[in-house]
Amino acid sequence: MKVAVVGATGMVGEVLLHLLEARNFPVTELIPVASERSAGSNIYFRDKAYKIITIEEAIDQSPDIALFSAGGELSKEWAPRFAEKGTFVIDNSSAWRMDPNIKLVIPEINGELLTKEDKIIANPNCSTTQMAMVMAPLHRKYTIQKLVVSTYQSVTGTGKAAVEQMENEEKGITNTMVYPYPIYRNAIPHCDVFEDNGFTKEELKLMNEPLKILGDDSIEIIATAVRIPTVGGHSESVTMTFEKEPNLSELRKILHETNGIKLQDNPLTNTYPMPLFSHNKDEVFVGRIRKSPKNPKEVNLWIVSDNLRKGAATNAIQIAEIVERIITNRELKSIFNK
Repeated sequence: MKVAVVGATGMVGEVLLHLLEARNFPVTELIPVASERSAGSNIYFRDKAYKIITIEEAIDQSPDIALFSAGGELSKEWAPRFAEKGTFVIDNSSAWRMDPNIKLVIPEINGELLTKEDKIIANPNCSTTQMAMVMAPLHRKYTIQKLVVSTYQSVTGTGKAAVEQMENEEKGITNTMVYPYPIYRNAIPHCDVFEDNGFTKEELKLMNEPLKILGDDSIEIIATAVRIPTVGGHSESVTMTFEKEPNLSELRKILHETNGIKLQDNPLTNTYPMPLFSHNKDEVFVGRIRKSPKNPKEVNLWIVSDNLRKGAATNAIQIAEIVERIITNRELKSIFNK
């Protein structure tokens, strides 16, 4: 495969390059793409130097697959142009997620829906992905009626400048502020911009994207997204209200047997998910599973995942692995585990 990585010098772009190598993706030619400021410099992939080029130059090379991680505005402009050339575009931005003509894909949930006609494929929001991974098997079994989620999101979700702000504040250095307040030793209930209804765009992504992925818009979701001074992953406190009362032993067994989920749920040994454990891992970690004392159909869970891995780059590479099989007309069934 001839593969372009658009946004190769960003945080997600760097992880994409690492995973292409770590997962032995069949890259015959790498096309690293970044801004004009970075163009001309080199990156290294599989011990070989590759010159970074601009997106204008990349489209002329007609890649088989283009992994976009450079923002929504760039994706809106350039993804259709790549698609017209026959390139499969896997986009990490929010540009195409809610487009009714574009599939929003988590391979473990709905990857089998992809076809050779899907030239633009949307990668979900990082917080959505880890939550939907847990929702999907439980919704199939018990039917989720309502879900309330509060997130505790790593500064890495904002990018390198946010990590620098946190590190500078920790050292007592005053520098560029990405957030409206200091993030070190703080929690900011403000991820993305506020909309007229009082929710932020990040919260609305959590409220809308899972419905599209699961193919069920009957679920009521309420979200509050909070930025905290951590790296290694996003955390979520989730309360699900089901139509059918779940048995917790059965529920835990379902999660334990779901591909891509790792159960960490033993309060007696202080075993529960944390960003400390999810950092640089591809799994979605789930624990603190308990029923509401007054509603046996209501279950509380704690979900953690590395937002740069399964929340972004890993999911994109998993989609690319499906696309590679579509391009080469190989069997898909073996890579799906329901």
